[in-house]
Amino acid sequence: MWGCGWFNGTGLVEELPACQDLQLGLSLLSLLGLVVGVPVGLCYNALLVLANLHSKASMTMPDVYFVNMAVAGLVLSALAPVHLLGPPSSQWALWSAGGEVHVALQIPFNVSSLVAMYSTALLSLDHYIERALPRTYMASVYNTRHVCGFVWGGALLTSFSSLLFYICSHVSTRALECAKMQNAEAADATLVFIGYVVPALAALYALVLLSRVRREDTPLDRDTGRLEPSAHRLLVATVCTQFGLWTPHYLVLLGHTVLISRGQPMDTHYLGLLHFVKDLSKLLAFSSSFVTPLLYRYMNQSFPGKLRRLMKKLPCGDRHCSPDHIGVQQVLA
Repeated sequence: MWGCGWFNGTGLVEELPACQDLQLGLSLLSLLGLVVGVPVGLCYNALLVLANLHSKASMTMPDVYFVNMAVAGLVLSALAPVHLLGPPSSQWALWSAGGEVHVALQIPFNVSSLVAMYSTALLSLDHYIERALPRTYMASVYNTRHVCGFVWGGALLTSFSSLLFYICSHVSTRALECAKMQNAEAADATLVFIGYVVPALAALYALVLLSRVRREDTPLDRDTGRLEPSAHRLLVATVCTQFGLWTPHYLVLLGHTVLISRGQPMDTHYLGLLHFVKDLSKLLAFSSSFVTPLLYRYMNQSFPGKLRRLMKKLPCGDRHCSPDHIGVQQVLA
């Protein structure tokens, strides 16, 4: 899948053993992501959404945010095969960079990335509110659902403005409105600032506040109404994982924007290397779509019970349940 065209600057392309090993390793990694990561991401994200929606009464504030991230993960998992089989450096390219398909695929990708990053940042902030001010219902399930709705709306609006930059960078210069906006790097700079810098600062601020709360020995820590201790470990693991996997993608966008804004022509070797690093960083970003639900599955103590309740109800959709079995289900409910 992956080529070594960016080695052209050295005069050696396929003769280098390191190039062949790198090409083989990345091809295996991409195939592993397609064969294992995409099905696991689709399966676990779907189970996370269905299990929590089936047990709405027992959903907590973190559950709402994880359902929100799971929906974004479903979109990323569905887009992963097209992106991983179609980067410019791939020998199986299904589309070319800058084409109409590429621009169209950027819309759901950018929306999902914004939703995932802001859901992670808001989860850390609301978790701090829940620990510092328990029983105030400021970080309640009801409020969180409305916040998630605003997150999706804001992501759509931000992606729409970035989409205008991408579209105007590929249309004729005769349109006066687009002639002033023909700068795709401006869209990347907007996404880096809004989609990464802002949520990263918010998450870092929340983690600092949470560390201060945990160092204080107060009666609040013995409040039975607070979130379970595993929720804090899940929060820290999710924040570190999400930002760790998405940071290379946004750093590459920032580096590409800075290099283009200098106005100096780039060497073919460095341009190929930039595209290679961009594809590799996007591969890491797509891996977050199945890593996050796996963290939720193994670190959330209430999720296995929700999943068992969902699994017990599924067989009744294929065959008629006996009256006694229905009565037992009602008693258990």
